[in-house]
Amino acid sequence: MPMPSLPAPLRAFSLWEVYFGAAAGTTMVLVAATGSEPVAARAWALAALAGLAGWYVGYGRRLIMNEIEDRRAYVYFAGVVVLFVPAVLLVDSSSYALMALCPQPFFLMPTLRATAVVLVLNGLDVAAAYLDIRDWGETVRGPLPVSIMVVVGTAVFGSWARSVSAQNDERARLIDQLNGSRTEVARLSHEAGVLAERQRLAGEMHDTVAQGLTSIIMLIQAADADAARDVDQARRHLALALATARDNLAEARAFVGALTPADLTGSSLPEALHRLVDRFGQETSVPATFGAAGMVERLPTAVEVVLLRAVQESLANVRKHAGANRVAVRLERTAAAVSVTVTDDGRGFAPDQPSSGYGLSAMRARVEQVSGTVCVDSAPNRGTTVRVEVPCQ
Repeated sequence: MPMPSLPAPLRAFSLWEVYFGAAAGTTMVLVAATGSEPVAARAWALAALAGLAGWYVGYGRRLIMNEIEDRRAYVYFAGVVVLFVPAVLLVDSSSYALMALCPQPFFLMPTLRATAVVLVLNGLDVAAAYLDIRDWGETVRGPLPVSIMVVVGTAVFGSWARSVSAQNDERARLIDQLNGSRTEVARLSHEAGVLAERQRLAGEMHDTVAQGLTSIIMLIQAADADAARDVDQARRHLALALATARDNLAEARAFVGALTPADLTGSSLPEALHRLVDRFGQETSVPATFGAAGMVERLPTAVEVVLLRAVQESLANVRKHAGANRVAVRLERTAAAVSVTVTDDGRGFAPDQPSSGYGLSAMRARVEQVSGTVCVDSAPNRGTTVRVEVPCQ
């Protein structure tokens, strides 16, 4: 089983700690092996170097690991100076500790301040070397050039490292922003989907349950009105109400089960529309005809549902508002589009007048979902024609 990898910042810090441990250990070995120095001096130098390592582990390590850049960094380097200088004065090999010390300021300070700290550490090393040999010429030829190279090299590398670190931080910030933007887009998409689904459900409820209940109520009222004078007619109205209730129940079950409309289950669209028009004529006693042309292949389910619902809504409006004597429904398909037209000779209305009804607006919204169009041609006292057209490609 593969081990989980560490995040990039932790991997980088782990590499730094390996380097620090190697540099500190090498320095202490070199100090211990310096035979030209007294044992007591080496022991005290090793103690100072051990204290320097302990000071890092106990105080500086946490600052570097957490990238803390405040006054505590100056406290840390003050302690470094207090421990480093005596070690170098006792044994000059202790100056190898600069390998572990010079990179640290760039973890905790801006570049210019970090370079100044590196310059101070190397200056103290050169001063300690001069106090040991008491010869400026030897100091200029030996420790001074090495210290200058260390300062310059550390400053260049430290500046580059800080620049890379800043770029990584900026990249991480941008990634966080991107993730936040993705989360917001996902939230908005979810809300838009919920709103669209609510609108779809409202349209389904209006086109099925609400219209079916309206038909049942009208048939029961007609049966009640005929009960006293024409029992047979009342029974026919009740039979139609029962049939409508059963159809409506099937629609509701299909709706709950997220299936296609019950009228389209096992039937083609022309067959479903033919039954719908026949049922309308039986329920309203208004002569209603249906015709189809060019319908050979099945349409996508979404398109068939839209056309069926459009006819249902149009017939419901005829029933409730038109007072029509005749109704005609025609389904046509061409190479480019399929259309359904519902025409009545009722009282009509002014299409440009605002309407409080839900039906037409719901029809338009539903048809737009399949890139279709709704055209309503009507005027007072000259009937209404509703045409829905949906592209086939």
